[in-house]
Amino acid sequence: MRAVLQRVSSASVVVNGGDPRTIGPGLMILLGVKDGDDPAIIPKLAAKCAGLRIFADDEGKLNRSAVELGYSVLVVSNFTLYGDTSRGKRPSFIHAAKGETAKSAYDAFLQELMNAQGLKDVQHGEFGADMQVSLVNDGPVTIIIDTDEWK
Repeated sequence: MRAVLQRVSSASVVVNGGDPRTIGPGLMILLGVKDGDDPAIIPKLAAKCAGLRIFADDEGKLNRSAVELGYSVLVVSNFTLYGDTSRGKRPSFIHAAKGETAKSAYDAFLQELMNAQGLKDVQHGEFGADMQVSLVNDGPVTIIIDTDEWK
């Protein structure tokens, strides 16, 4: 799985032209699921994202987490994180997990974040929907987590 985390002062997603789902300070997470990803890694990934110390403490050091600060999280599924651009100019998405497998992993990730103690709110897009995402990246701080690197 791949997660792109952005520290934000605000973020929102509009799903299929509906009302915006908005957060204030916190994390924007784009989540990609790869074909063959082990669902057993989902709790560890969710805990890592929620507990990642990328917010400044009183001395300005990146030493505080979204959980510690009671911040919110916005999660959007994004199969394009597994776009393969090694050949040609059109990305291949053959390595991204398909349909129900990816949706199941995405839903499990959301549930793990919702169970994380200390998060103010967990907002999210909808798997496979047409979405428009807006955010104000604070810093900017952007971190990429690839669970394949944990093996």
